[in-house]
Amino acid sequence: MSAVPRKSFPPVAIAIALAFLYFTVIVKLANDWWHDENYSHGLLIPFVIAFILWHERKSFVDSKSTPSTWLGAIGIGASLCALWAGTAGAELFVQRASLVLMLACIVIYFFGMRLVRVVAVPLVLLALSIPIPQIIFNRIAFPLQLFASRCAVSAMTFFSIPVLRQGNVIELMPLGASEPKKLAVVEACSGIRSLMTLVTLAVIYAYFTKPKVAHPLANEGKQTRTKVSALFLSFTFWRSLILVIAAVPIAILTNALRVSGTGVLAHYYGTRVADGFFHTFSGWVIYVAAALLLLGTGWFLDRLARFGETSDRINNVDEITNHSSNPVNLVNPV
Repeated sequence: MSAVPRKSFPPVAIAIALAFLYFTVIVKLANDWWHDENYSHGLLIPFVIAFILWHERKSFVDSKSTPSTWLGAIGIGASLCALWAGTAGAELFVQRASLVLMLACIVIYFFGMRLVRVVAVPLVLLALSIPIPQIIFNRIAFPLQLFASRCAVSAMTFFSIPVLRQGNVIELMPLGASEPKKLAVVEACSGIRSLMTLVTLAVIYAYFTKPKVAHPLANEGKQTRTKVSALFLSFTFWRSLILVIAAVPIAILTNALRVSGTGVLAHYYGTRVADGFFHTFSGWVIYVAAALLLLGTGWFLDRLARFGETSDRINNVDEITNHSSNPVNLVNPV
């Protein structure tokens, strides 16, 4: 009876220590999730992570842990240094990044590198929910604003709508108006919000729809292939990587389509279509379209893998048939 509580002592002690060290960091992070619409998806991340860990609970029990004490201790020390530096420099991103590094190094310290693969997705989701520094955020958002405004001007020019662009501000003459109106592609219309959430959705989608058995991309050298090379040669790895990368252009292009449609409609119905209900509704519609494109990408990759498996089976059957159809040479005994 006393064995169960004793086993629970280390996890509880570690959780209390982490809560003590990162209490302020976690509270400020949750506050950003609540108030910053660009990272409001972070409110769901703890629940998703908890579900993934519960889903992988069997892996924690069945995995043969080989603790990497020295590597984990070095990583924990580096995490503490990053926490101290972030606190001293009032840099929230460094403090929050140290939390992700700390969690990874604790797993390495107690269970080794093998279990890091099990918690890799929760760690990636936690990292994606951390707001990036504002200077980096602006360097990403402003080019996206310019790209969306250029696409809108190109679409309006295609429909023979007179338009003038100055940076991220579009000037046009709505029908029936006596003076030109201006549409500003502001930060909220840059698409960075949908970019952040769609990349996070791609990670979640790739995890929950991963094939149960990893399909190797190369059939040669199965006996000599290492675990690391097997990971990089598996269909599951490349499928997940392609989905995450594909989320970036999908989010950018669908947002550009939204801004272009808003510009065209503003010419016929006035600039009021860029505000209020229509603006919010179009954002949801475009995001659903982006999510469907992401799901379609995953479906295409799965179909491609099944086609490859079918081709391999056909080739194997042909080889067996060819071997069986060869005549057997009988040697007469002397």
